[in-house]
Amino acid sequence: MVFPKKWLSILSVNSLMLFNVSFPVLMWPNIVNGGEVIAQTDKSAEAERLLSQGLELFKQGTAESLRRAVAKFKEALPLLKKTGNLNWEAVILLSIGRVYDSLGEKQKALNYYEQALPIFQQVGNQDGEATTLNNIGIVYKNLGEKQKALNYYQQALTLFEQVDNRRGKAATLTGIGSVYDDLGERQKALSYYQQALPLSQQVGDQDGEATTLNNIGFVYYSLGEKQKALKYYQEALPLSQQVGDRHGEATTLIGIGSVYYSLGEKQKALNYYQQALPLSQEVGDQSREAYTLNNIGTVYHSLGEKQKALKYYQQALPLFQQVGDQSREASTFNNIGGVYHSLGEKQKALKYYQQALPILRQVGDRGGEATTLNNIGGVYHSLGEKQKALNFFNQALPILRQVRDRGVEATTLNNIGYVYNDLGEKQKALNYYQQALPILQQVGDRGGEATTLSNIARLKRNEGNFTESLTFIEKSIEIIEDLRTNIVAQDLRTSYFATVQDKYQFYIDLLMILHKQNPNKGYDVKALNASERSRARSLLDILAESGADIKTGVNPQLLAQEKQLLQKLNTLDQARQLNTPGYNLDELKQQIETLSNQLQQLEVKIKQSSPRYANLKYPDPLTASEIQQQVIDKESILLQYSLGEDRSYLWLVTPTEISSYELPSRAEIEELAKQFREEITSLSPVPETGNKLSEILLSPVANKLENKRLLIVGDGILQTIPFAALPLPQNLNQTNYQPLIVNHEIVTLPSASSIAILREQVKGRTPAPKKVAVFADPVFEDNDPRFQTASQTKNETETKDLIAMALTRSLEDFLGVSFNRLEGTRQEAEAILALVPDNLEQLSLDFDANRETAINPSLSQYQIVHLATHGLLNETQPELSGLVLSLYDKTGKGKPGFLQLNDIFNLEMPAELVVLSACQTGIGEEIRGEGLVSLTRGFMYAGAKRVVVSLWSVEDNSTAELMKNYYQKMLEIDKNPVEAMRETQLEMLSSDNWKAPYYWAPFVVQGEWK
Repeated sequence: MVFPKKWLSILSVNSLMLFNVSFPVLMWPNIVNGGEVIAQTDKSAEAERLLSQGLELFKQGTAESLRRAVAKFKEALPLLKKTGNLNWEAVILLSIGRVYDSLGEKQKALNYYEQALPIFQQVGNQDGEATTLNNIGIVYKNLGEKQKALNYYQQALTLFEQVDNRRGKAATLTGIGSVYDDLGERQKALSYYQQALPLSQQVGDQDGEATTLNNIGFVYYSLGEKQKALKYYQEALPLSQQVGDRHGEATTLIGIGSVYYSLGEKQKALNYYQQALPLSQEVGDQSREAYTLNNIGTVYHSLGEKQKALKYYQQALPLFQQVGDQSREASTFNNIGGVYHSLGEKQKALKYYQQALPILRQVGDRGGEATTLNNIGGVYHSLGEKQKALNFFNQALPILRQVRDRGVEATTLNNIGYVYNDLGEKQKALNYYQQALPILQQVGDRGGEATTLSNIARLKRNEGNFTESLTFIEKSIEIIEDLRTNIVAQDLRTSYFATVQDKYQFYIDLLMILHKQNPNKGYDVKALNASERSRARSLLDILAESGADIKTGVNPQLLAQEKQLLQKLNTLDQARQLNTPGYNLDELKQQIETLSNQLQQLEVKIKQSSPRYANLKYPDPLTASEIQQQVIDKESILLQYSLGEDRSYLWLVTPTEISSYELPSRAEIEELAKQFREEITSLSPVPETGNKLSEILLSPVANKLENKRLLIVGDGILQTIPFAALPLPQNLNQTNYQPLIVNHEIVTLPSASSIAILREQVKGRTPAPKKVAVFADPVFEDNDPRFQTASQTKNETETKDLIAMALTRSLEDFLGVSFNRLEGTRQEAEAILALVPDNLEQLSLDFDANRETAINPSLSQYQIVHLATHGLLNETQPELSGLVLSLYDKTGKGKPGFLQLNDIFNLEMPAELVVLSACQTGIGEEIRGEGLVSLTRGFMYAGAKRVVVSLWSVEDNSTAELMKNYYQKMLEIDKNPVEAMRETQLEMLSSDNWKAPYYWAPFVVQGEWK
């Protein structure tokens, strides 16, 4: 069997940045007390007052107070010049430089330091001279001029030793260490830091002590000793907090975040970076702000949130350029290149990497140079230029060993292994993977370890060593499962899981290969277990959270903040969708993104402060035998699909049987599925492609289906096609169209495990006391005739071509053009409620079909909630998808009318059934490993047992007819929702007006069928 090379991928390196140098504290007491006293003239008294005020403002540490401090110092300067007191003039110049340094304005700082230096030398103030030399060293270090920085530090050190200023000596030793750190000479750096630390402790300089502890932590981080690094950072943090050094506190938070990131705990890393960011912004420290933005971007990139990552990198880049930090500017070019590489824009990625490389060489950043060489190699590999890639990787490797960057060394070894594998030199490839693996284990890079184990597994499989391959991939999956649970934010957990789906797909494929070789060993059952582990895991998690009611016991202030953020988000997104006058679209998008990020952070806080969340154990997906025992009944058959690059698979599961089948590739199935959908939505009475698709998806199991209920767990595009409309596999050669619904009830499931959790959640729940609540015919436009008197109401009789109507509805719903009135939903609502006693119903029409009514807790009193309105899809931010309710009140005043997924998650809706009689409410963003992130999961979280959704936009009249008949069967004949849906669809199939699948097939029941 020949296996394609596409399994392999090159790792690019996105640089985390640790701010490893805090500015030494300016030694005011030594300068002031060592100099002469200012003669008390009016001018000198005023200057001293201004100097004192400036120092107090400086201590406050905010960007505003620092700028005010500069103004005070500059006001004092000409007054002191007039007194002729050169020492104090130099102190003021040094002070101005120091503040500009804190603000990240390096060139301005250098200018003032260079004015102060000759004056201190002239008056013989060695303390002041040494402090100024030290601070000039810091500027040159941050500008990437390392040798110049060393020269100034060495001059400062000599002077501090002469005057026995241990505090100053400690600061300069720390500065020298930081230069060697930048040059990759870690042990030399550590030696200087270890000389500085006891000096700071002896003189009680907590600021300097915290700085040095931070820098020691950075060295250990770079050497791969993450736990040691964490220990030093955790010692530094309370010191910075005690002295109110927000610069130092932000530095340490960045360091701790970076340790957790490298240990694979990305949620923890994000939490620390998000604490550091406002601190850096508050004190106006552009360097630290840029570092933090970069690192947040790196976390998002590693979790698969590429566009989010790009935005953070693009915010960091101009800040690094403004402060003249060339090394970090180049690292950010590298990171932007990494995003473009992962987006498939290879030439764009290469352009950014090639911008970074000469800068890093110029400033002597050897580690950064090696990272860039590695990344350029990655692009050439993906362009098919294997030897060129190998050349760049081999340039990077000795540099990384020289600077002892173990993590990136392991990445590069992996990449060399990839290339040799592509070149057919399997033993060489294995050798490099086996060099990388212990390094990754040593430095605690569990994500890298999982990738390397997976690479070895692929290589073993390609050699035909399937059993050994299985051992390695199972170790890889075990690590992935562990890393996933450490991510608190559900959307980040979901996006991370999407980045590792290729490993699950490989695992499934390998097990099925073993099954083919050994049909009686149960490998196909293990493959089904793996398939179940790979899908809809976030849905399982949120259902578990819902059952645990994790918001109980949470600080009410946090919940109030959440409510407020949701309201703001709703208002802004509605303004964006409706193109409301007075709003700038770009600004709206930025505000929405900012609020979404704040909401995500707040939800993490809510979980972390929840007593119930602390005790929550997330459920494991069911095994195949548990699915048989807990999910499937004797009247049902589970059909579970897994689409793969080269082969796809189908499992048929009953209480007594599990059988598996190999299907064609994902691409072949996708092409047919797209054609099938297009034929149906173009009103084709007999979709021709259906025969081919049915032959692939159903023919292998045709003789086992009988007339059983079919539980469909789709994958990828299969979640968007109506299985009910597929031709019966037994009738493919017959001329008359007989769809699957003729012989079978059909239910779609996100996963088999989700039903078990859903059942556990609703077990023992008493049905709500009232029957049906209906929302219909909301008011979307300010020129709606319902604003006028009844006599002025327009009688719209215009009809449209049905295909054009469907297309228009789709465009208007999802491109935000406008929302046409859904007048047919009024008749739909009236027909439904005619079946229900008045005291057991709620009808919300017109202006009353609004968001306030939808989020009112009284809705929990109804067994069925029916929402007949437009759907809203946001593929880039699925949490903003939802339903559109009335956008105006009776007075014509606009109001929030979007019921978004975020809102739905906060509803209390323990309904037996939620019906979304709206446009494409069953569609959402398709995320690998999670499936369609549609409104269904929100309503299930809110407590719904089952949900009816539509897969495409349907004409109003046919929907009203379908819903009237559907409810009649449920409410009058007492059919269950699944049975009632089948009978209703069969009636439409038999009718003259509605027989085309376009009218009846889009409505699917998701969830519980019993």
